[in-house]
Amino acid sequence: MADTVEGGRAAFARGAWAEAYAQLTGSGCADADDLERLAVAAYLVGRDGECVQAWMRAHREWVHREEPGRAVRCAFWLGIILLLHGEVAQAGGWLARGQRMVEQAPDETGRGYLRVPRFLELLGSGDAAGAHAVALEIVGIAERCDEPDLLAFGVLCRGQAALAAGRVDEGIAALDAVMVPVAAGEVSPIVTGIVYCAVIEACMDVGDLPRATEWTGVLQQWCSAHPDLVPYRGQCLVHRSQVLQAHGAWSEAVDEAHRACARLSQPPHPALGLALYQQAELCRLRGELAEAERAYRSASREGREPVPGFALLRMAQGEMKAAVATVRRMLQESAARLDRPVLLAAAIEVLLAAGDPPGARTVLGELAASADAVDTPLLRAEAHYAAGSVLLAEGAAGEALGPLRRACMAWRELGMPFESARARVQIAVACRSLGDADGATLELDAARVTFERLGARPELARVAALTAGPVSRGASPLTPRECQVLRLVAAGRTNRQIAAELVISEHTVARHLQNIFGKLHLPSRAAATAYAYRHGLLGRGDF
Repeated sequence: MADTVEGGRAAFARGAWAEAYAQLTGSGCADADDLERLAVAAYLVGRDGECVQAWMRAHREWVHREEPGRAVRCAFWLGIILLLHGEVAQAGGWLARGQRMVEQAPDETGRGYLRVPRFLELLGSGDAAGAHAVALEIVGIAERCDEPDLLAFGVLCRGQAALAAGRVDEGIAALDAVMVPVAAGEVSPIVTGIVYCAVIEACMDVGDLPRATEWTGVLQQWCSAHPDLVPYRGQCLVHRSQVLQAHGAWSEAVDEAHRACARLSQPPHPALGLALYQQAELCRLRGELAEAERAYRSASREGREPVPGFALLRMAQGEMKAAVATVRRMLQESAARLDRPVLLAAAIEVLLAAGDPPGARTVLGELAASADAVDTPLLRAEAHYAAGSVLLAEGAAGEALGPLRRACMAWRELGMPFESARARVQIAVACRSLGDADGATLELDAARVTFERLGARPELARVAALTAGPVSRGASPLTPRECQVLRLVAAGRTNRQIAAELVISEHTVARHLQNIFGKLHLPSRAAATAYAYRHGLLGRGDF
């Protein structure tokens, strides 16, 4: 047994988490330090139940040895891990126990750790100022006690609070600062993984793609050095998929998203919802709408609210009323969310597709203000694209070209081909409105090449519809009934609503849609809607 314990300690020291877990479990260790090692190793290899049991035993041992400070830290980790897994009542009980112990036997380090859940509570409630004050308190305690893990938590909290308050430069500087000791290996493994993932997620939320790309690479290197990691390796794969998607490597992004879902699902990890949402996003962009809906619903069941993706999916399916209802609801609920600019951009896209330029312009005002405040290249590009799209919908094609070209250039500089190609499609629409057919053709040809390489079928369908010349009613391959169905699809009706309006069965509607998609070589309802707009099939009473 002694040899097994020593082997477990040695494996733990060199970061061989699976070996450390196996050795310490087999030894039947009872020493409090060894139980803490077992708890950490169990967490890192995805054995969450065993992790919780080990922390509980370590807590009891520290209490028995009359070392309340160490016992409080065990209570803290129990609370954090249980919170991550949605066990709110149990987590609250352990955190409350730790708080009582600190009050009975004051321990400044323990008090500092117990301020972290308070910070999360304030940040989650939208109280950025209160959260910032608690973060500064945590940093002060950590510096006085020379506690590297607590200091990492404190600096991370300070950065997150600054970002939530809109002080982006200050927040990013704090995130960069916390990454220095983390990347240098000066912080324990659980804290290292938490910081890596939180920093990358914050960078993605504020649109700092270059930083997110850089830190994702560093996280990948760390995970590769610890091949038996489960929670952070899975989340690393999600972030890597997001970065690959942004840079146009969609096939690789799909593979990474699938791997992340597989790794995080056995047993289910809190980051599984994030992985499923990423999988859904890629399906939607590739026109695999049924698969996207299944993945969005699975993400929701795992605790990740599927917005704005689900609203964009409904738009792609032609369910415009549902899409508009979702974006209006999400804007009401997301005032304090760090990724609100992403939601605003999606809302503008949906509102324009629904024929509501005034509503889109209202949302554009907030997005433009956010871009001015945050001032990252990605967010500025989003704001330029949205401004150009709104102007285009308002009939101001000449004015739209400037912001659309700025968005296209910014996305090209960031290495984001899909977004750049979408901007080129809007530029083509503006050129055509101004009578510049050659300019429109050049832009559409360039966009088509990008969409073909990515496999962006819905966008390819839109380019095809824009490229085709105007079609007279007599030249249309559709029957009058199919034109009726197409008009109603473009107006946002569901199959059930179309059936009721035309007094036919839903099965017949589905058959008509199948014929429409086949005759026009279209992959989705969204593409059919684009075709209807392009060929003037909306509002034609003789259909």
